[in-house]
Amino acid sequence: MPGPIQGVKVLELAQIMAGPTCGLMLADLGAEVIKIEKIPGGDDTRRFLPPDINGEASAYMMMNRNKKGIAINLKEKDGINILKKMIKESDVVIENFRKGTMEKLGIGYDELKKINPKIVYCEISGYGRTGPYSDKGGFDLVAQGMSGLMSITGESKDKPPMKVGAPLTDITAGILGATGVLAALINREKTGEGQRVDTSLFEAGIVHTYWQSAIAVATGKSPGPLGSAHPLTAPYQAFKTKDNWITVGASNQKTWLRLIKALNKEELQEDERFNSNDNRMSNLNSLVEVLQKEILKKTSKEWIDIFDKEGLPCGPINSITEMHNDPHTIDRKMIIEVENKNAGKSKAIGMPIKFSKTKVENSTGAPVFGEHTDEVLQNFGYSNTEIKDYKTRGIVA
Repeated sequence: MPGPIQGVKVLELAQIMAGPTCGLMLADLGAEVIKIEKIPGGDDTRRFLPPDINGEASAYMMMNRNKKGIAINLKEKDGINILKKMIKESDVVIENFRKGTMEKLGIGYDELKKINPKIVYCEISGYGRTGPYSDKGGFDLVAQGMSGLMSITGESKDKPPMKVGAPLTDITAGILGATGVLAALINREKTGEGQRVDTSLFEAGIVHTYWQSAIAVATGKSPGPLGSAHPLTAPYQAFKTKDNWITVGASNQKTWLRLIKALNKEELQEDERFNSNDNRMSNLNSLVEVLQKEILKKTSKEWIDIFDKEGLPCGPINSITEMHNDPHTIDRKMIIEVENKNAGKSKAIGMPIKFSKTKVENSTGAPVFGEHTDEVLQNFGYSNTEIKDYKTRGIVA
């Protein structure tokens, strides 16, 4: 079945993570995403080694499946001309360069909208294209710090600052970019006009602080890190069991009562320290101490079985490989198999959105460097003679 945005043609002038995440989301939704890599070298993640699978960087293959790959030398006039011709016949451009890079190449938004007024031009940068930091380059680590995320991540204020383990702002910025592109495409259906979409790693970090920002605007004080605990409700965190760790989400009065019933500690509801969420939050350390003493008495599996019977949200703390092998992960097709020309078959993370009619389940592996150059150029009207000439002169690869 075709994807929901089948027929949309996307040019991805992006590398590493934020821009490629945006391209990956759109590809999984059915768009034809053409990844345009630089000459020489291509996407920098091709050199994120180790690990590799038969010589192909695993990081590159994870972020670039379901795309067609072409290599163009954008430092050459003919390379720019090829890109301009492609833009004339495309719907979306994604780029994540520093501010001014595309303009120096003569392919900034103001120039491209003259070529194709319907083009949707998505820019994903460190801080956005306006504001006092717009000229700075951005990295996930820095964005996590500046957005406030690192101030609320970790065990306590007494411990060193800690970032979220995943490159959260990179990935979220890519998803925000894809959301913006889809909105701009819908608007184009109404108006016939394209537009610029501008988001950043900085803003991607900020949107993850909703609860902590709610506390700050109400109290004037910034909350700090709470380990795995929730800033507004308790108990909602990780607990150590007899053999491992589990998470327990007793985030409201109903689930709190289920927890103490499962623990056979229903008398805790009569304890004034714990009989309401407000009191549980005020006495969080005491609450955790009481619950932890009980939860240490059984194994993770024993508690999960007990809590599941009570309808209490809970779960194990999986390693990445355990998550990959979880039967629910597999059933939801979140780990899929793709094939790369050099690496052969490998596994990748699948599409996280499911549709009842427009199913997107088949995915191609990430392209090797310049794999689809001939095919893409032919589709844009270039002859085999022209393509051979471009290759000889190093314009494409």
